[in-house]
Amino acid sequence: MANIHRKPSGTKGEIHNISPQSASWIYVGFKLYHLEPGDCIEQIDDDREIILVLVEGKAEIAAGDLKFGELGDRMNVFERTPPHCVYVPNAVRSIVTATTKCVVAICSAPGKGSHQAQIIGPVGIELEERGKGANTRYIHNIAMENRDVADSLLVTEVFTPDGNWSSYPPHRHDEDNYPDMTYLEETYYHRINPAQGYGIQRVFTEDGTLDETMTVSDGDVVLVPKGHHPCGSPYGYEMYYLNVMAGPLRKWRFQNHPDHDWIFQRDKD
Repeated sequence: MANIHRKPSGTKGEIHNISPQSASWIYVGFKLYHLEPGDCIEQIDDDREIILVLVEGKAEIAAGDLKFGELGDRMNVFERTPPHCVYVPNAVRSIVTATTKCVVAICSAPGKGSHQAQIIGPVGIELEERGKGANTRYIHNIAMENRDVADSLLVTEVFTPDGNWSSYPPHRHDEDNYPDMTYLEETYYHRINPAQGYGIQRVFTEDGTLDETMTVSDGDVVLVPKGHHPCGSPYGYEMYYLNVMAGPLRKWRFQNHPDHDWIFQRDKD
């Protein structure tokens, strides 16, 4: 099994570059950049679509012949305001030029060229409360299946208050068995507030062939190739994560761990 806990490679420029090859899977790619004003990044791939997420800061974004101008107004991710995002189909060049210090995520997956380049946030993205009690968290559905904006990508971000659990009860989506379950690879890009804190994420299968519990710091990425993947935030530290998912079918169908499904059943009533 490849290393599923990835630390940032630095503090400026490209600090994460997770490809299907480096992750030992098929679909999901994830890059993250810390840019200074004037920094520019370009990307084009004949076979892969992308969703650009301005995690923090402002930038001018163009895709092919379309110039979207300056986007972004969330200067700190923990403001919880909806992010500015842009969809770019495969075979179209994207250019991002930072106008302030900014953090830019590039989420990628196989594309079919059936969607046009477009802005997909913040309009249409609302903060949704999910869960009960210490399982409460807040969701921005950037590009889930209810929004027909991509061929393969599913992208969402989650805010977990201090002391709470998230992606919980434990659930998995590692079988191509629709409508009961869909096979989806997934990455978690974590942020912690205050930044010196930490969170916990466990990735495990029911047969025990994979069972890793990780202490995640601000800026870490966790890969979920299979299995259940809950995470928790200690008292005093708020957790954010940006999820990227993709598989053979652009639908999110999962199953809870049989030992812990009673929590879901109780709370949905």
